[in-house]
Amino acid sequence: MRASRAYAAIAVACAAVGFAAPPAAATNGPSDVTVNPYSVHQGSTISIAATGCGHGGTVTSNAFPQASLSAGGKGYASARINDSATPGHYNLAVKCSDNPMVATHQFTVLAGRGAHGGLGGSFGPSDTDVAVGAGLVASAALGGAIFVARRRNAAAKA
Repeated sequence: MRASRAYAAIAVACAAVGFAAPPAAATNGPSDVTVNPYSVHQGSTISIAATGCGHGGTVTSNAFPQASLSAGGKGYASARINDSATPGHYNLAVKCSDNPMVATHQFTVLAGRGAHGGLGGSFGPSDTDVAVGAGLVASAALGGAIFVARRRNAAAKA
């Protein structure tokens, strides 16, 4: 009787471990490949996302060097478009590390480096800006000192 209880306990423990273990995920290869932005300038960065590569993979194209796709339910990669890439339509190929299937997606390379917004803080204040700022600070300090001095005199007389 003791042996049957021990066997039953072992069977229950094995079943619990078996049900708790995650199922082996067989991938069907990359799918749902997206790029952002679709139209990208030479020298800019493009972001790629794909599902189905649980163990990661690679992204290749004639427009940029090979990039690594991160592991997980949805893998991500980013690649810098070559400065010398000829403007036009390109294809990229996503290949999973654990599957020979390949998925492709098209994107467009635009000429030029794109817009460089603003001056980026490359210019400092001019001498006139500094003089005007210093004058405003000095007049504020002088006005504050006069206000405090008059208030003390009014309080002392009362």
